Amino acid sequence: MQKGNIRTVFYSFLIALSFVLSVFQPSAYSNSEGQEVFYIPVEQEVERGLGAFLERGIETAVESGADHIVLEINTPGGLVDAAGEIASLVRNSPLPITAYVVHEAMSAGAYIALNADDIVMKPGTQMGSAQVIDGSGTAAEDKMHSSWLATMENSAELNDRDPIYARAMADSTVDLPKYRAGEGNLLTLKAGEAFEVGYAEAIAEDRKELLEYLGLEGAEEREMEVTFAEQLARFVTNPVVIPILLSIGSIGLVLELYSPGFGVPGIMGASSLILYFAGHLIAGFAGWETFILFALGIVLLGIEILVPGFGIFGLLGAGSLIGSMVLASFSTVNIIISIMIAAVLTIIVSILFFKYVGYRGPLKHVVLTDSTKSELGYVSSETRSELVGQVGTVLTPLRPAGAALFGEERLDVVSEGGYIEQGKKVKVVSTSGSRIVVREVKDEQND
Repeated sequence: MQKGNIRTVFYSFLIALSFVLSVFQPSAYSNSEGQEVFYIPVEQEVERGLGAFLERGIETAVESGADHIVLEINTPGGLVDAAGEIASLVRNSPLPITAYVVHEAMSAGAYIALNADDIVMKPGTQMGSAQVIDGSGTAAEDKMHSSWLATMENSAELNDRDPIYARAMADSTVDLPKYRAGEGNLLTLKAGEAFEVGYAEAIAEDRKELLEYLGLEGAEEREMEVTFAEQLARFVTNPVVIPILLSIGSIGLVLELYSPGFGVPGIMGASSLILYFAGHLIAGFAGWETFILFALGIVLLGIEILVPGFGIFGLLGAGSLIGSMVLASFSTVNIIISIMIAAVLTIIVSILFFKYVGYRGPLKHVVLTDSTKSELGYVSSETRSELVGQVGTVLTPLRPAGAALFGEERLDVVSEGGYIEQGKKVKVVSTSGSRIVVREVKDEQND
C-alpha cells in the first residue's frame, strides 16, 4: 500500500475514534444537561387548600417542561380525605415525583410520601405515626380504621415496599420491637431506619446530594412558591377556621341591623363571609354561582324585613344563604356543623345585645319596641289599694258579684265566693285592678 493511502487510512481512523470517544465519553452532566427539577413545598397541615396548591404546582411543572418534581415534605399530618386527593395527584402525575422529607412526614404526610416514586430523607428526619383520628381526638371506628390500614399497605406496595411497616404506622397492635412499635405504640421511622427497611431510597443532606442521587446534578432548579391568595385559601378552608368565620359573619351582620350607620360589626361580618367564599373559590371548591346564590339570599331576607311576606321570603333567603355555603364547602358534614355553631352563637350574642343595648339601627324604624308600661303613664285600670280594710253596706245581693256602698261611693264588688244578702256589712279584703274583693262582717258587728 502506498504511503499516501496509509496516511489517509490512519487519519480516517483517528477521526472515527475521536467521534466515538466524544459520543461515549462519560460526563457528570451528560444526563442532566438542559433538564429541570421542580420543587414543591408540602408544609403545615394537610388540608384541601394544600391539595389545590399541589395540583397547580404539578400542572405548572408539566407546562414548563420540567423533568422531575420534588415534594419537600414537612407536615404533622392532617385530613385523610385531603391526603387521599393529594396522593391521587402524585400517583397520576405524568412526571416522576420524589418525596424529600426535610423535617417530618407524619400521619397523612407519610401516606403522601408512600405514593411518590422515591422517598429521600434528610438526616435526623422522621416518618410515620399515621393512625386515623376522628373529630373528638380519638381513634376512628373499626370500619374506617380497617379501610385506612388497607390504603396504607397498598401505597407501600406501589413501589415494592414491605407493607408491614406501613401497617405498623397506623396500627399500634403490630409488634416491631426493633423499631419501637410495640403494643400501644405507632411506628415512626427515623431516616436511617427508613433507609434500612427500604422506605427511603436515599439519605441526602441537602438538595445537592438529592440531585446527585437522582442523577440530575446539572439540572436547572425551579421552586414553586405559595402565593398570598393560596396562603389565604389554605387558612380559611381549615375546618377549625370555618365556623369562626361564619360566626363572626352572621353575628356582625345581625348586630349591624340594630346599630346606627354602617360600622365595625357590618365590616367584620361582611369581611368574614367574603373571606369564606373567596378562599373556597381560590381553592377550587366554589364557583361564582355560590356568590350569586348568597347575594340572592341577602336580597330575599331584606325583602322579608321590609315587606310583609308571611315568612316566605325569609325562608327562601335563609335557604339560599345555607345552600351557597354548602355548595362552596368541600365537606357537607363540616359545613352543616359550622352553620349550627354559628347559628347558636349568633342567637346568644343577639339576645344579650338586644337586652343590654337595644334597637338603634335600621330596624328601629321597622320593629315596634314601645310598650304600654305603667311607668310611662299607660294604665288599663287603676288599683284602688286604699279601699282595703274599709267597711261598706251591700246594696244588691252578692251572687257573688254585686254593688256595695262605701261612704258615699257606690262600687262594683265581688265576694270571696259565698252569697251575701242585701244590707249586710262587708269589708274590702283585696283589690286588683278593677276587681274589689269583699268579705261579710260577722253578725255581731252588723247594725
